[in-house]
Amino acid sequence: MRRLAFVVVLAACGTDSATPDGNSDTATRILPFGPFSLQPGEEQTRACVQITLDNSDYVYVNQVELTTGPGFHHSNWFFVPTYSFGNDPDGVFNCDDRNFNEPVAAIQGGVLFAQSTQSPHEIQAFPPGVSIKIPPHSKIIGQLHLLNPTDGVLTLTPKIALTPIPAATVTTVLAGVSFENHALGLPPQKQSRFTVDCDLSTQWQTLFSAGYVTAEHPDFKLYYALAHYHTLGTGMTVEAVRADGTAATIYTTAQHVGDALGGRIDPAFDMTGYTRIRFSCDYLNATSATVVWGTGNQEMCVFLAFSDSTYNWGGGVVNDQPPGTPTDVNGVMSYSIPPAGCSVYANDARR
Repeated sequence: MRRLAFVVVLAACGTDSATPDGNSDTATRILPFGPFSLQPGEEQTRACVQITLDNSDYVYVNQVELTTGPGFHHSNWFFVPTYSFGNDPDGVFNCDDRNFNEPVAAIQGGVLFAQSTQSPHEIQAFPPGVSIKIPPHSKIIGQLHLLNPTDGVLTLTPKIALTPIPAATVTTVLAGVSFENHALGLPPQKQSRFTVDCDLSTQWQTLFSAGYVTAEHPDFKLYYALAHYHTLGTGMTVEAVRADGTAATIYTTAQHVGDALGGRIDPAFDMTGYTRIRFSCDYLNATSATVVWGTGNQEMCVFLAFSDSTYNWGGGVVNDQPPGTPTDVNGVMSYSIPPAGCSVYANDARR
């Protein structure tokens, strides 16, 4: 088990560029974007940025480093073919103008990086030989959630850096895992926990019966994980559950917004013998209002990870809905969604 201590008025649209740090095929590519100017209290949730990689061959990314500064509440990054979401120039754009959609991006390409909430600098690093495989002629797109919590204007000049490894050294190629729980309703003046239990076995059996996977039950490993919640969040726990109900912890975090909520799972967690993933988000709502899923002063509960499965996995409770009736567990109002209430999806990550 690994225990993790784990948006915009444009001042100008600078030209995004790829700056190699050295001359070899393992050189870090530094990709600046922006700049941004945020007024006091300003929030933007539909800003996106596109950076074309101009890669004629596969790129095997072993590390991603994001440097933002205050004002970046959160961002999710994907790689897609250059033709995806239009052929418009690189730079910052409104996500809706190009019909950008995160699930579609994950299917057409894959997940590259997810930023911890309000973390101004973060490194996502995998073990030697482990990488994300980006196909030739790709671009990366980040969906940005920008928020200026200060009383002054913020000017931001962020950058994202990709560190590749040679193809000959690659031992493991990773795919994305993403589960969400939209069934939130944090009671006022209470501690609460929201749990979703997701059964992978039905989707896995479909793949096995069709000959798309060779093992009869899940056999992939999880290498990296990240929790996403907002200021009321106090922690997350992710477990692997066997068919008989016994469980093992994949990772936990009790860190708060502003800290790095992601990290390597070392050693990698082996899902062999387990059929379900169960994740719980913990909160302390000291306000006088019920808090639901959303941006601003609302909350989220998202589990992100990378695995060596040949499929991307995702799902959870993906539509906003009431959380149901709680149980008081030692003063913590506890809500639980059983496997029947969790949607599970899988798509082929091989490319």
